Amino acid sequence: MPELQRLRPDHAPAVLAFEKANRAYFAASVPDRGDAYFTDYPPRHEALLAEQAAGTCHFHVLVAEETGEVLGRFNLMDVSAGTAELGFRLAEKATGRGLATTAVHDLFALCRTTYGLTALRARAAARNTASRAVLRRTGFVETGEAVVLSGEAGVGFVRVLGAAPM
Repeated sequence: MPELQRLRPDHAPAVLAFEKANRAYFAASVPDRGDAYFTDYPPRHEALLAEQAAGTCHFHVLVAEETGEVLGRFNLMDVSAGTAELGFRLAEKATGRGLATTAVHDLFALCRTTYGLTALRARAAARNTASRAVLRRTGFVETGEAVVLSGEAGVGFVRVLGAAPM
């Protein structure tokens, strides 16, 4: 079973490989990151780690046990006053197995026990039916707010996190 791991410096090559391998797949449902994202990735990864060290974000990768390959990214961004924004993406070859849903549930536990978060926000492009489905399956509800993601219409969500199960 894949493992959700907190982003580390040694994840950089696998994250870049994941992003490159899935670029066309992601662009079908979310705006493309652009060429500069890939050519300038090493300093970008370092910047993510700096944000994580500062406590403003918590980045995670879903790693295949057998190969160490990154199958997904699950991020908590803009941490403030007990809330954060969830963003995620899953490799095309890893879809349809419930991995995104499981990883989001795993993040809920980390939010409560490690990060002290009580609520999460999320946004998904209107055309991104898969992400919207994962958000609904994991208890997020639509906020009704008008959301624009890189110039595209989107949907806003929120999820209040209860206490850790006993």
